[in-house]
Amino acid sequence: MPYAPADAHIRFALHPDHHPAVIATTTGPTADAARSHLHDHGFRSTGPTTMVLARIDREEPHYTAQAAEQLRRHGFTTEIDTALQDEIDTEWTWANYPMPWCTREEIRAVGTEAQRIHDDIAEDRLTIHLHAHDGHTTVAVGSYATGVRRHVHLHGENHLRQETDIVFDTEAGAVAEFHRLYSVAVRPGPAPLTDLEQAVRQLLAGKPPAITEQTSAPAVEPPVAEPGEHEAFLAALFDEERQWEKYRPFDETTIASHESLTARVEFDHDARHRTDVAWTIAEYDGPVGERLWHTTITAGTPVALIHTILQHLDVPPLVTAGEPDDVLRDAGWHPASRPTRTTWAAPGRTIVFEPTPHATADRWMLYGGEDLDRAAWTIRLSADVPEDLLAQLASAAAELAPAPTPAPRPLSAPALRLPAGVPAQRSRSR
Repeated sequence: MPYAPADAHIRFALHPDHHPAVIATTTGPTADAARSHLHDHGFRSTGPTTMVLARIDREEPHYTAQAAEQLRRHGFTTEIDTALQDEIDTEWTWANYPMPWCTREEIRAVGTEAQRIHDDIAEDRLTIHLHAHDGHTTVAVGSYATGVRRHVHLHGENHLRQETDIVFDTEAGAVAEFHRLYSVAVRPGPAPLTDLEQAVRQLLAGKPPAITEQTSAPAVEPPVAEPGEHEAFLAALFDEERQWEKYRPFDETTIASHESLTARVEFDHDARHRTDVAWTIAEYDGPVGERLWHTTITAGTPVALIHTILQHLDVPPLVTAGEPDDVLRDAGWHPASRPTRTTWAAPGRTIVFEPTPHATADRWMLYGGEDLDRAAWTIRLSADVPEDLLAQLASAAAELAPAPTPAPRPLSAPALRLPAGVPAQRSRSR
């Protein structure tokens, strides 16, 4: 039986000061009932007619869509702003996610668990006794004050924070083990809030963003390929570069083989979203030899970077562009040294040269975007990619983004108690 009509209108829009937080504006005689439903979905009141959804897992558009659907089922009138609808329709993923074997739904489940822990701490259901930094990220020990009293260790920050796989019977036992693990790094109480946590709590309290967020230089939009630009580039490749021969085994896939039979390109015509892999390129040590290296390239990647890779396969340079680090330093980019990597940054875009800490074939990454964890495009290259190609890509990317800016510290996660249905690791086919 359909729900009875409700006399209220709810408009959803992106928050103007904190992307991708959402503002809901409620009007009408039964607006209070609508606000009650919104509260159940994580929205918090910031004024007589406004509510805000701000999360540390950056999934506000996803949960807004769920809230809007429930309100419609109850008979309320909802309106979603165009920019917010675009965010809802776009499937994105974190550019440097530490558990790359997870599916998109599993990543969302991890974020949901991290959000629960964040809320439990913010609302005093979970008391943090001690914290430390393990050399990679923040760890902590705490106790739940409500429900089944548990004493747990936490690992990670923001959307990656999870409980470890050991639950302690007593607070003393949990604290003693924490001291044993982290020794002199242990500090009293909870760790300082991350920038994201501060911004979320300010928004939920109806306060403006922090001064640092207001006065920071505006992010530079990364260059991206326009719709149809990759297809046009592929067509030009066959028209102008006769050494490439075209095969199209399926309507959605085109394969290009180099006349030397040592290089192969696969293009997926169905790749549309920024996280979809559009290109897979590989080089072999002979017509029937082993694969030397490979790369995957997402939709939206500037054509100039794809052209750089194909040009390297076609005509290896007689004179290399130099070491990748030297190319970036000469272009004015600044490095930020980490325990396992060096990050080179420019406004809104970052080149990351790093040995991945995971058991995957990908070893190097180049990506661009105003939010490093929500890259507009990503190029992943395997461990054996020639160094001169890395230098050429660095040179091409430096031309796209010559101005420098520092990059934030990445996050990592160890063995954790993951949400139900999320595997600790999944094997990946090559």
